[in-house]
Amino acid sequence: MTTKPHHPPSAAWKQDGEELTLELAGDWKRDGPEVKVSGKSPEVRLPTRYNLNQLGAYDSSLPAFLFAHFRSIASSAKDKTEQPTLDGLPAKLRGLLALALAVPEESETSLPTDADSVLGKLGLMTLSFFGKVQSFLDFAGLTVLSVARFCVGRARFRTSDFWMVLQQCGADALPIVALISFLIGLILAFVGNVQLTHFGANLYVADLVGIAMVREMGVVMTAIIMSGRTAAAFAAHIGSMKANEEIDALRTFGFNPFDFLVLPRLLALVLMMPLLTIYADVIGILGGMLVGSFVGIPPELYWNETLASLDMTNSSLGVIKSVFFGATIAMSGCMMGMQAGKSSAAVGEATTQAVVASITAIVVLDSAFAAIFTLLDI
Repeated sequence: MTTKPHHPPSAAWKQDGEELTLELAGDWKRDGPEVKVSGKSPEVRLPTRYNLNQLGAYDSSLPAFLFAHFRSIASSAKDKTEQPTLDGLPAKLRGLLALALAVPEESETSLPTDADSVLGKLGLMTLSFFGKVQSFLDFAGLTVLSVARFCVGRARFRTSDFWMVLQQCGADALPIVALISFLIGLILAFVGNVQLTHFGANLYVADLVGIAMVREMGVVMTAIIMSGRTAAAFAAHIGSMKANEEIDALRTFGFNPFDFLVLPRLLALVLMMPLLTIYADVIGILGGMLVGSFVGIPPELYWNETLASLDMTNSSLGVIKSVFFGATIAMSGCMMGMQAGKSSAAVGEATTQAVVASITAIVVLDSAFAAIFTLLDI
């Protein structure tokens, strides 16, 4: 018994004046030999006719080959709406390709090409950055108007929502803030003691821990904790409401979404951040005191040295920054939730973006405050 020989698949481009012919020959099989392409494939032209006289058996590898060529040529053509000619192809193959070409290609599925210039990518990144900045400023303006309505008694939101958010931002956050602040105080004390012992000045570990906590570490670490904990919760809650069209329902019933959703969260976090910052400062100092007791510094001496190194100016800098950090965290979380898409995947993405945006804004704000305090010599 003899089997029918398989001919290797081939594709040849032939130009005859204005007519461009694609000749297909051989057996097109997935497990067969590699396709041999001859002739100069046009970069911006689609075939006008097909020659199938030598075409043998074929499976899905043939429509995949044709579809890939159609997409690559169409992506570089000036007229993106031009459809390839399918006349001359077998009826089943023609119907399959027509169905595939009827679905537009999604931009996310296309791979980046080397044709994209570095300057073009830089321009897109710049436009995206300024677009995000403009979006944040617009949201900040709407938030300011909402606060103004609250000050004149025209903002409406449920008091129970405010107290619930206040508890979530305050009492519920105390354990994690205490843990992180205590460990930060321990770390600062250990590092400071290693260096100051060389000069016989390990008592000044109290000054190092106290000043570092009240000026920077207490408020920054508290803000980062609240970014990962509270900003994410705000974005997830509001994003879920948007996905379920609850925000549209609020507008239908005459409620302003900013007054009803953003304002209570903003007020709660702005009120709680200074208290959490003071709490973090005290816990961090106690952590440093614990290390001091291990290295031979009596707790009474450590506490007195801490009080002597801190004045009202140093003690108030972190509290002042915490108000702005709290407003930034609340606005970042609420903005990402309000701008989230109407799907579960979009809600998760908005939650991630809220954490990243709030932490980035905190670092930028802290740098600006550091520069201002340096210029003011405080």
